[in-house]
Amino acid sequence: MYNTIIDTIGNTPLVKLNKLPQKYDISCKIFAKCEYLNAGGSIKDRIAKRMIEDAEKSGQIKPGDTLIEPTSGNTGIGIALVGAIKEYKVIITMPDKMSQEKSSILKILGADIIRTPTNVSSDSPNSHINIAKKIRDTINLKEPNTAHILNQYSNNSNPMVHYDTTALELLEQTNNKIDMIVIGAGTGGTITGVAKRLKERLGHNIQVIGVDPHGSLLAKGNEQTYNYNIEGIGYDFVPDVLDRTFVDDWVKTNDKDSFIMARELIRYEGLLVGGSSGSIMFAAIQAIQGNTLFNKTHPLQKDDTCVIILPDSVRNYMTKFIDDEWMIKHNYMSINK
Repeated sequence: MYNTIIDTIGNTPLVKLNKLPQKYDISCKIFAKCEYLNAGGSIKDRIAKRMIEDAEKSGQIKPGDTLIEPTSGNTGIGIALVGAIKEYKVIITMPDKMSQEKSSILKILGADIIRTPTNVSSDSPNSHINIAKKIRDTINLKEPNTAHILNQYSNNSNPMVHYDTTALELLEQTNNKIDMIVIGAGTGGTITGVAKRLKERLGHNIQVIGVDPHGSLLAKGNEQTYNYNIEGIGYDFVPDVLDRTFVDDWVKTNDKDSFIMARELIRYEGLLVGGSSGSIMFAAIQAIQGNTLFNKTHPLQKDDTCVIILPDSVRNYMTKFIDDEWMIKHNYMSINK
């Protein structure tokens, strides 16, 4: 029996995909790690729990303190969930483009939300990152050392929780048989931690594919950045926790392909996932066929195994890509679809 819901975080199931591989003429096996089944609805629950617990052990934070986090939403939800149970005040800074559903969940968990402009660079004074720093400093002027940014972008607890848990779960669930793994990159903690452990165990037998939307520079480092509607992956800077040396190659994705594929994961496989899961599934099909950004990987064969990580739930996007009218309005789907 668990003491609290946060004790249930992790150990998410791995399920075999059936209809989509057939539809896209994929002969190898594809398994999906269903991280959207975590307590707060995303893979970010893992890092929220770990960052808070590690900060408590080090004496950095204590119950009653204020935790401030710049986020695209899911890390904020994880921190707010853990904070509600452990009695922390939580303030979340989040760009305007992120869904209203995320705000509603954060509010009911007791967090305060500050919306920031989407179309500003990460180093702008008005970015969600710098607004969070300003709020922290303002609180600490009045009450020293009571406000903290755990900072998923540079906190080593982020990749380490995936090294210690997610990767080991995958090895156990696949009996150490993974030929390719496809992971979306936001902060980069998931792909760094998982890839590091898998490469230590499997060596050259595994190909690690990162997924990055057009408009983000995580894959190349010098691409011109611009706004996109997919949430949770991609940035206009390279976070400290992202170690690209563990990534063998990348696939760049666009909004339309991602949202359509997310809807297909729901329709054909019964997986109630968010839009970035569509990006990852689309990228997996490309990578399995050998279509990657730098052409450093090889196609998979019938007896090979590909694993994809599905980061979050459809719950966050009920008024977005799930809605036909929203899809039509953004020209992702025709009115006769």
